[in-house]
Amino acid sequence: MRINIIAVGRLKEKYLKEAIAEYSKRLSRYCDLEIIEVEDEQAPENLSHAQELQVKKKEAERMLKKIKQGSTLIVLDLKGEQPTSEGLAAKLDSFMVSGSSNLTFVIGGSLGLDDELLSAADYKLCMSNLTFPHQLARLILLEQLYRGFKILAGEPYHK
Repeated sequence: MRINIIAVGRLKEKYLKEAIAEYSKRLSRYCDLEIIEVEDEQAPENLSHAQELQVKKKEAERMLKKIKQGSTLIVLDLKGEQPTSEGLAAKLDSFMVSGSSNLTFVIGGSLGLDDELLSAADYKLCMSNLTFPHQLARLILLEQLYRGFKILAGEPYHK
């Protein structure tokens, strides 16, 4: 299985880079993983609604160019399904059983995702009702993917 994670913005914090490198290494036993970063748009806090839409559109254009043809598109969205870890493992399994060998997860910027990306999604995933910085969401997603593969393999992992 091939997993691509397309994320807006570059990681700057050393601790996040190290943690992401660790989970990327752990995941290498279960899948081929690629993390693709796209440039984020400057978004001052006092943007109008129209300006926010424009920022999301520009970021979406960059992300859409990185999505491989035939890939199953999974977007992180607050309005998406919020499965348990076991539920996410089952969803991964259902993608694999249905013949999806290439999954693309998309993590938007601080303003979220453009409607075009949301409507193109095969699955919308909400990791929590809590708000996380999008850089931290990348790490949490990797940890949950690792946990999901461990569950599917019947291997122990702390609960």
